[in-house]
Amino acid sequence: MKPIRLMSGFFTVGLWTLASRLLGFVRDIMIAAYLGTGPVAEAFLVAFSLPNLFRRFFAEGAFNMAFVPMFSKKIEGGEDAKEFAQDAFVGLAGVLVVFTVVAIVLMPALVTMMASGFIGSERFDLAVYYGRIAFPYILFISLSALLSGVLNATGRFTAAAAAPLLLNIVFISALVLTGLTCGCTGVDNQTLMGAALAYAVPIAGIAQVTLVWFAAKRAGFPMRLRRPKMTPELKRLAIIAAPAALAGGVVQINLLVGRQVASFFDGAVAWLNYADRLYQLPLGVVGIAIGVVLLPDLSRRLRAGDHEGGQNAFNRASEISLALTVPAAVALMVISLPLVSVLYERGVFDSDDTAATAIAVAIYGLGLPAFVMQKTLQPLYFAREDTKRPFYYALVALALNAALAIGLSPFIGYIAAAVGTSLTGWATVLLLLNGTRHMDGASKFDARFRQRLPRIVLASAGMGLILWVAAAVLSPFFGVATLRYLALLVLVLIGIVSYFGIGHLIGAFKLAEFKRNLRR
Repeated sequence: MKPIRLMSGFFTVGLWTLASRLLGFVRDIMIAAYLGTGPVAEAFLVAFSLPNLFRRFFAEGAFNMAFVPMFSKKIEGGEDAKEFAQDAFVGLAGVLVVFTVVAIVLMPALVTMMASGFIGSERFDLAVYYGRIAFPYILFISLSALLSGVLNATGRFTAAAAAPLLLNIVFISALVLTGLTCGCTGVDNQTLMGAALAYAVPIAGIAQVTLVWFAAKRAGFPMRLRRPKMTPELKRLAIIAAPAALAGGVVQINLLVGRQVASFFDGAVAWLNYADRLYQLPLGVVGIAIGVVLLPDLSRRLRAGDHEGGQNAFNRASEISLALTVPAAVALMVISLPLVSVLYERGVFDSDDTAATAIAVAIYGLGLPAFVMQKTLQPLYFAREDTKRPFYYALVALALNAALAIGLSPFIGYIAAAVGTSLTGWATVLLLLNGTRHMDGASKFDARFRQRLPRIVLASAGMGLILWVAAAVLSPFFGVATLRYLALLVLVLIGIVSYFGIGHLIGAFKLAEFKRNLRR
């Protein structure tokens, strides 16, 4: 069986994710230009968030967190992993077909659950309409996530990491084709654009699941549709997945709380969405990539009794995650305004939208290292098939997030949702860290990590100071249409060079390590 190479896998997933997120920015820039933060934009964003909410519940959350360790251990132990994957595939498909039909019928209730502030406005009817079109995406993307788990557990990361590119390609194509052919103007054009985007969602899901299905078939795991059957292994999978499902449900309730708060402020749903896209870039490239690779690697090492190798994998994953995301977090806090201005401010997205979005970006940046550390800490639990404690921690996070987002909203408005998200992220990290105290040595931070972490923070702070000065010097150029992109590029390059230069000098990392990992 093909071995998992942690750093090589991380860079493979990270680079494909980077390409997808950059294309996602092109998509969001176009959506912002065409739809701005008006009712059509907010209605589509809520409609699109519904299948994604349940996708994290069914696929990348509960189901995969239980499926991947069990599947990985079957591979390591030479058991019948293929039949287990086939049973899981048809079982998940059967459940999701029923769930999709029910959700389409109950779409008004789901929109109310997501954004009750829309009731009584045109946003509500549009969100219901777009939601019914887009919701079947949950079926295709969940099956795609399961097939991606099969590929990742066997050390094949490329197809699964590349699949999200298809979503952005389909979205951009829909926007371009609609813009070229509709011949409408104003509100009519925006409504048609929203419908085109809604239809693009399930089409993109079909494209994604097709790509990973063929990749899984080439890897020796051809999945076929057949009548689902309940086997002892699937019963065990369900038992392990249940607490993770509850934890996933709690996490999604946190998202619902934030969306509900935002829905009572005009434009806030869109502001938070565009801000979310910015901090999701480093989170996706680093945090998600590490989590995807680390979980099957840890599962297989623990099955083989390789606790020393497990500790090294966990520490190097944590180290490289923070080495890349702490400076990204500082940058999001220091230069959020020029970032949002250059990337989004055009068409109907004006300077007021820029200012509101930039505040949310800075606050999300504060929580970015916490979101990434969750991706390296959670595999310590899931690799041991421990899904109960993450559920308990999620309940604590739910209470804290609700108290912050709802309690602060009368005083600081929509931004309370971002504050709740970031502070809850750090609270969850503390809970996860506390829970590892009684685990074996694979979960302990080693001397190299403890030595390098404060130096990473120091190098990031130095970079932040340099960026702040550079942004002030370059500020006149951000308002010039022909120079704004060049000015932002120069600013980003200054940040990269200063961080890696300072970090190398003070021993936060060695540049040769990054070069070596890229070649592996």
